[in-house]
Amino acid sequence: MSDSTTLADLFTQWDIPWAVTSALALVAFIYLRGWLRIRRTRPEQFPPWRLVTFLGGILALFVAVASPLDTFSESLLFMHMAQHFVLMSLAPPLLLFGAPVVPMLRGLPRWTIRRLLRPLFVTRLLPTIGRFLIRPRVAFLAMNAAYIGWHVPRAYEFALASENWHNFEHACFFFTNLLFWWPIIQPWPVGGAQSRTSRWMLIPYLLLADIVNTAISAYLCFAGRLLYPSYGLIPRPFGFAALNDQIAAGAFMWVCGSMVYLIPAVALVAQFLSSSGTAVRAVSSSLSNKA
Repeated sequence: MSDSTTLADLFTQWDIPWAVTSALALVAFIYLRGWLRIRRTRPEQFPPWRLVTFLGGILALFVAVASPLDTFSESLLFMHMAQHFVLMSLAPPLLLFGAPVVPMLRGLPRWTIRRLLRPLFVTRLLPTIGRFLIRPRVAFLAMNAAYIGWHVPRAYEFALASENWHNFEHACFFFTNLLFWWPIIQPWPVGGAQSRTSRWMLIPYLLLADIVNTAISAYLCFAGRLLYPSYGLIPRPFGFAALNDQIAAGAFMWVCGSMVYLIPAVALVAQFLSSSGTAVRAVSSSLSNKA
């Protein structure tokens, strides 16, 4: 990129990675095939909005890896943080709202199930590992370890210097956030039932994640120096100073990241208060009838 970059380039500079795009298209096809099959027996559990959200998650991943978010990620920290936001906070929840486990299994060829997956289910290896990874404590630690670790300046610079490690960094963000959002969304049927007490624990779960996000965002905003020197060694698009770019990136992470964590926390509080009020009214009505 150079300082001759125009505003139109922010919308037109697409660089489509065909291997990743083909993999995303294949996943979308498998889910659609399985969704159509399971709709015949469970239409109430798989309404059209589940298909829309899952395909929306696939689209979000495509935008993250093929759009100007990726093209400009090595020259604008703001765009790189926006790309991370899509990989961490948009794509994973959208995919999980699609309750992907059963549609993906139903969409796979039967020989794949028999030869590759059945032995893992028979030995209980896959379910055991899956239940362990989606435990809130494990998911929280995995997500925040990846988030903090890859934003350490040396680790971040290391990833920028290698395309393979950069891709691995993005994979860490995406898969650990799939784990993080799983206990909150609880996609059928793996989510299972949780007690009221354990659901309450999701509120500090979200608030602590917001604190971590706020700390990293504030560090970028108020460091007063360039944390990632690579951005100061390249031509700056739009004449945007590297330090101002860093402040803008931190502000974006702070505002958008906090919204992603706080809105579900508020929704959970409202849900609990509403159910508590309903229970109190039911008890009061029962007592009044007995009186």
